[in-house]
Formats: sequence, C-alpha cells, structure tokens
Amino acid sequence: MGDRASMSEHDGVGRWDGKVALVTGSSSGIGEAVAKRFGALGASVLVNSSRSVDLGKAVANSLPDARYVQADVADESQCTMLVETALAEWGRLDVLVNNAGTGPVIPHQNLAEATLEVWREVFSVNVFGTWALTVAAAPALAETKGSIVNVTSLAGIREVGSSVPYACSKAATNHMTELVAKVLGPDVRVNAVAPGLVDTPRSATWEAARQHYRQVAPMQRGATADEVADAVLYVAGSPYMTGEVLVIDGGYRLVR
Repeated sequence: MGDRASMSEHDGVGRWDGKVALVTGSSSGIGEAVAKRFGALGASVLVNSSRSVDLGKAVANSLPDARYVQADVADESQCTMLVETALAEWGRLDVLVNNAGTGPVIPHQNLAEATLEVWREVFSVNVFGTWALTVAAAPALAETKGSIVNVTSLAGIREVGSSVPYACSKAATNHMTELVAKVLGPDVRVNAVAPGLVDTPRSATWEAARQHYRQVAPMQRGATADEVADAVLYVAGSPYMTGEVLVIDGGYRLVR
C-alpha cells in the first residue's frame, strides 16, 4: 500500500497539489488542455500566450489557482520574466511545459516560399524559445526535482508537417530534449511528447489531413487535445523517465 500511495503522488494521473506548472502557449489547443488538466489535479498554473490575451485570461480564470502572463518566448528576457513571475507568485516551479510554437502552412515542394525569414521566425519560437526557457527554469526545477516536457511533433521524426522549417524545428527540439536530459539529470527530468495530427483551432481547416488520417492511421482519426494532455502529464510525473520522445500519433508512423 505504501508503494502504491507513493506512486500516485508522482505519476501523471495522480494529484499535483502544492506543485507549480508553467505552460507556454496555453490560451488554446494543446496548451489549454494541459493547463486545465494540471489545474484540475491541484497544481498552480502560469498560463501564457504571446497574442491571445483574452483567451489566456479566460483559461487562467477557469482554474482554481492560476495567473495569466503575456510573453513572447522568442524574446529571451521575456522567458526569464515568465520563470521569475512563477517564482514570485508561488515560490517554486515543478514543471515547465514548452508548448508555444509557430509554423506557417507551406507545401514542402514550394521551396521558394520557405524563405530564410520564415526559418528564422519558426526557429526563434520553437527552438530558441524552448532553449531560453529551459535555461531560465533549470535552477528552480533542480530545487524541486522537477521536469520539463517539450511538445514537439511527429514532423520532427517523419517527413511530414505543415512546412519544412516547422518539421526541422521539431527535429531540433527532439534532439535538444535528449541532450538536455543527459546534462540535467538526476535533478531535472526532460522529455518530449510528439503528437501527429491533433484536432485544435489551428488544424480546424485541415480536412484533407483528417481524411488521410482516417484512411491510413490504425486509430483512424487524429488525437484530441485532451489525449495529448494525458501524455504530457504522464511524462511530467513519471519519476524515472527522462530523455524520451513519446510519439502519440494513433499509429500513423507505422504505415508507409
């Protein structure tokens, strides 16, 4: 009984009372689902977005103990500010979920449309922002034996995704996950969750992709944001898992 009780305090389906989670890009979609799941399980949550202020405030107001902070993770100083705000508000940080991301839809064969400007914009958020937040949060997370979860993508593993720059940014973040896990252990665990197609406001018009998933993926559908949140909370709370990239794609990667 003692071992089982101890596990329930730490695993992703257990309670998070007294813990603090910072979830970037959490005004909608996967980030919103993750923030709400942490809040429902007792955690204090710092909700963030770069633009959707009203939606972000609404998410924070729906949770028992949360605060919304507008910040652009492409700005290193704002990454530091997010961590400092969590520490000032609650005095600790237990989980960092690097979910904020960007990526225009550019067909892969349209090489000229994927300009260097697009590459720089995508990498500034998806890669550099993840790195800056990781560096800023690492000391506080080490104090609580906390964890980092990077929300990446199947596009970082397979030759899919909304654009080539987006896919390459997710591949970089997957590799970053493994490298940082190696150096931050045992004090901080670092994992990634790599979804395939997810039903979110961003993908609402992607009917062709949904139809393809229905025809090809063993589960015959894309994931819901809540299903991805389940995976995020699982790896966030799994006490021995680090350096893993957990793919959640309904088996799509199994089919060529």
